[in-house]
Amino acid sequence: MTSTPQAAPQTRPGSGEHTAPLGRVVFITAAAAMGGFLFGYDSSVINGAVEAVRDRFDVGSALLAQVIAAALIGSAIGAAIAGRIADRIGRIPVMRVAAVLFTVSAVGSALPFALWDLALWRVLGGIAIGMASVIGPAYIAEVSPPAYRGRLASFQQGAIVLGIALSQLVNWGILTVADGNQRGTLAGLEAWQWMLGIMVIPALGYFLLSFRIPESPRFLISAGRESEARRVLAGVEGERTDLDQRIDEIETAMRSEHRSSFRDLLGGRFGLLPIVWVGIGLSVFQQLVGINVVFYYSSTLWQSVGIDPSSSFFYSFTTSIVNIVGTVIAMVFVDRIGRKPLALIGSVGMTLSLAAVAWAFSYKTGSGDDVSLPDAQGVVALVGAHTFTLFFALSWGVVVWVLLGEIFPNRIRAAALGIAASAQWIANWAITASFPSLSEWNLSVTYIVYTVFALLSIPFILLWVRETKGKALEEMG
Repeated sequence: MTSTPQAAPQTRPGSGEHTAPLGRVVFITAAAAMGGFLFGYDSSVINGAVEAVRDRFDVGSALLAQVIAAALIGSAIGAAIAGRIADRIGRIPVMRVAAVLFTVSAVGSALPFALWDLALWRVLGGIAIGMASVIGPAYIAEVSPPAYRGRLASFQQGAIVLGIALSQLVNWGILTVADGNQRGTLAGLEAWQWMLGIMVIPALGYFLLSFRIPESPRFLISAGRESEARRVLAGVEGERTDLDQRIDEIETAMRSEHRSSFRDLLGGRFGLLPIVWVGIGLSVFQQLVGINVVFYYSSTLWQSVGIDPSSSFFYSFTTSIVNIVGTVIAMVFVDRIGRKPLALIGSVGMTLSLAAVAWAFSYKTGSGDDVSLPDAQGVVALVGAHTFTLFFALSWGVVVWVLLGEIFPNRIRAAALGIAASAQWIANWAITASFPSLSEWNLSVTYIVYTVFALLSIPFILLWVRETKGKALEEMG
């Protein structure tokens, strides 16, 4: 699971390189990236509660899947409205709204009266996820000094994978205290309720940090608050920066912007322009390989093949650590070896890993609570799941967002990004909602389906995706 891309403005080499107060800028960026941390945490924390919710409310796989996937509906709504709201009231107020929604969702999800209101709280949390996925990268791009913008922009993705990992660590810790029982009682609440409710802590931290960082200078200029924008620019780019020139640059860029619309995307052989279909394809393939099964259902998955709950939670945590390692690898190499080679390496690795997992799951025996895998196949399944996560994280997890921010021409970039992001949320929902029923039907065949999509991503990259390494955004015609 990853954040909505924002096309970073072009940098002026050396601008402010020696005058920017980097410590202050890093603090501002890290505070804004707390939204990304909550994005990852809230997206993944449900993993620990799936089986307990199934037992507590006595629901089947199909209905349970809809509750788990409900957050994705909210995410699509939040992503769609965040930009417009931020342009009206500012970036910082939107962060505070998202923090409040995260907090309310955490409390409501931990104390549901019935399944329907749990789904409602999940939608509310999803709205916060969608808002955070848009406002974080946008704000960071607007406050970062040009010389450091690329490195600071990576904070958002790093925060997301860190949030995923910490949610799994917290879930594992709570389950351990509850003696391995997801419905075990701790201080009057069941273990799964603590898992969902503890997100209140980082959500409140995000809210409080929003009072320690400045408003975006771009928004301040658009609102006619030039003196405030001047102070913010001096604070993040240094007093020696030519503030008059920087303000003129921002004003000129804002006047020259073209607000693209859906109509601008039409005209291709199949309705949309070919490059828009490429963007949609990247988004859809990223989800159809089944990566979010790892983040939403891995504990359930391992329990379904005979692994005890405590161990299943531990393996969920270790895959999250692998996700962080892979993300760091991608950040190091995406500008060195290029987008296409990294994506191809990932596709090949994912195909082989998923095929190994599908083979291992074909040896599953038993039913209900009495299921197991032979020892050899169990090891193959665990190693395959971890290598799949690694290859995804070092390639498609990061490369797709980089490509989506680069492949579209300037005149259609905003609208095309919106379409691609929407396609990603829809594909994410399809995988999330279908997995419980498919896995009950035939777990091995389910993973064969994901393997096929990973395999198909190879010719897709070779035939239709252009390399964008080293090219200016203006070259994407």
